[in-house]
Amino acid sequence: MPYNYIFFDVANTLLQKPQLFAKIHQVLVEHGYEIDIHYLKRIHKLLSETIIFPDKTSKEFYHHFNTELLYAVGILPNFKLLEDIFAACTYMEWQPFDDTDFLNQITIPTGIISNWDISLESKLKSYFNCDFFAIYGSQKEGLKKPSLDFYKKAIEKLECSPNEILYVGDSIKLDTEPARKLGIEAILVDRENVFPYYKEPKINSLHQLSTFLD
Repeated sequence: MPYNYIFFDVANTLLQKPQLFAKIHQVLVEHGYEIDIHYLKRIHKLLSETIIFPDKTSKEFYHHFNTELLYAVGILPNFKLLEDIFAACTYMEWQPFDDTDFLNQITIPTGIISNWDISLESKLKSYFNCDFFAIYGSQKEGLKKPSLDFYKKAIEKLECSPNEILYVGDSIKLDTEPARKLGIEAILVDRENVFPYYKEPKINSLHQLSTFLD
């Protein structure tokens, strides 16, 4: 069906940290752990489905997350290893995924619903030249995914029916499941095929959205 609006998540949907896993992998090798980088990425993604990132991350949060990551891949964490991972990855710049060039081909109003701090709008402007007609960031709105109220707020502001909205995100827990509960059509972006058994609409490139927007 045709949609009147399309909304996107941001972190790991539109923007990525392309050197993140190479940096973590390098630190692990330096500490004597040879681990397949694709396996590392998969475990990191699955862990991100269970640990919700705060709007404003901190060293303490990353130590906690990376502790769980190390346990999940079978490495006993220690303070030096956690410190080295943090030092290698901190202040790493976000970059757009290559397939975000598709944003410029979308003809219906395009918006954002994302767990992000108050820098969200300026961050988007620095990376994309398309006009987002609505940007809802969790810190600014005082709501956080997977809360249904976050999605409800967007629906209420638009004064539209949920089925007029298409939502695109990379997380089942934070993005597609809550959106679908409200009647919003949601598409999972799964570029690495982390979720091969997911049976709802799924794409591995934003270019495949053309099928849903025709």
